[in-house]
Amino acid sequence: MTEAQSQKPLWSWAALAAVCDADADGAPARPISGISIDSRTIALGDLFVALKDQRDGHDFVLAAFKNGAAAALVAKSYAKQAGVGALLRVDDPLCALEDAGRIARFRTDAKIVAITGSVGKTGTKEMLRQCLARVGQTHASEKSYNNHWGVPLTLARMPEATEYGIFEIGMNHPGEIAPLVRMVAPDAAVITTVEPVHLGQFASLDEIAEAKSEILLGLPAGGTVILNRDNAYFDMLSMRAEERSIRVISFGRSPHADIHLISADAAHDGSAVTASVRGRAVSFHLGAPGQHYIQNALAVVAALDVLDVDLDAALAALADISAPQGRGAHHKITFGPSGKILLIDESYNANPASMRAALAVLGTVPRDPWSRRIAVLGDMRELGATADALHRALAPPIADAKVDLVFCCGEHMRALFDALPSERRGAHTRTSLELVPLLQAALQPGDVVTIKGSLGTNMAPLVKAVRN
Repeated sequence: MTEAQSQKPLWSWAALAAVCDADADGAPARPISGISIDSRTIALGDLFVALKDQRDGHDFVLAAFKNGAAAALVAKSYAKQAGVGALLRVDDPLCALEDAGRIARFRTDAKIVAITGSVGKTGTKEMLRQCLARVGQTHASEKSYNNHWGVPLTLARMPEATEYGIFEIGMNHPGEIAPLVRMVAPDAAVITTVEPVHLGQFASLDEIAEAKSEILLGLPAGGTVILNRDNAYFDMLSMRAEERSIRVISFGRSPHADIHLISADAAHDGSAVTASVRGRAVSFHLGAPGQHYIQNALAVVAALDVLDVDLDAALAALADISAPQGRGAHHKITFGPSGKILLIDESYNANPASMRAALAVLGTVPRDPWSRRIAVLGDMRELGATADALHRALAPPIADAKVDLVFCCGEHMRALFDALPSERRGAHTRTSLELVPLLQAALQPGDVVTIKGSLGTNMAPLVKAVRN
């Protein structure tokens, strides 16, 4: 990318007004260099979009301008305040953002990949983003911006000069993926896996698999879907792809997969991996620990191969991968005059598959210097009638990881706590806050502590208690 391209505005005022079918109220004093929906993190030159979600964004328009917004996209009914600058007035800001996203998609020649799956979406997206950034200008979803506003926002933010785009697409209910993937219109799609997540909104795991297959609806005939060969729904998803004349590329540990694992030397701080890529052996180092990272890295290798990039150049980025905050980040914390505790922060969210993965990582931490393994687990949400059984089923993975002590909070974690042998039971409480003093009193130098639970279970106080 040339210096002139890097300085090119994200959107011209006239183009943005046209694609949003907006009435312009004034003109911005500076070019539109970005788009934001959060007045607190607005950057100089951003367009602030006043969405109505949990809160009404129109209440924060003035704050956005005070923090550097160049303009705002608002409903036609918005009453302009003193201190508010240029506005684009539309019937519905979300619909206007979607329109901008669709135009952004088709004004670029970028190769686009969409990623969905029950678990592993964000990690796979981040690995693929870092790999593609080694070989071309890459644009990807921030954080887990994968819903009805996150996807169009990410599209609308995509520069025209983008060469590779990566979009995470999530769902909680049937029918949510289809409109988002049609907006993204990817050249290739990845389904990381199908697992019992959001069972509270589905009658069965089969229904979840069908909902994930909606990502095929955004692919053109002749497009490519990358599927997990080890997953029980591989055959069903392959059949759905073939019905739409979509090519299937498989990844996994199975030797029948197009991209399959040859060997992995896994340690608590990463893995040395060798994979077969359609018969060619490719080796790379993976900086984040865990079998789940290895599996998702195979999906990344498959995507890179489909995009026809230099594998050796791109895969070198995986050595720099580390687990992000709340998703496995490691923190060494001083404890007492000379001791330390290792905290593995998995507090962002949880489901049965990611719980098993986190426990497996805990089991790889060496006993020297970390002499005691502690798991602090909160309820996994949205599992419906199967919740207690799925929580109870974590007892064998805890035993396999040789966890010494388990602390639990939440209604459904009681089922797990009762299934544990007495020597592994730390404490069970109704809420995470009630668990804080019990956990603090039990900690000793040399402990390694994994904290994991669903976002709604609020594991953050426990992370803070250990870090402090």
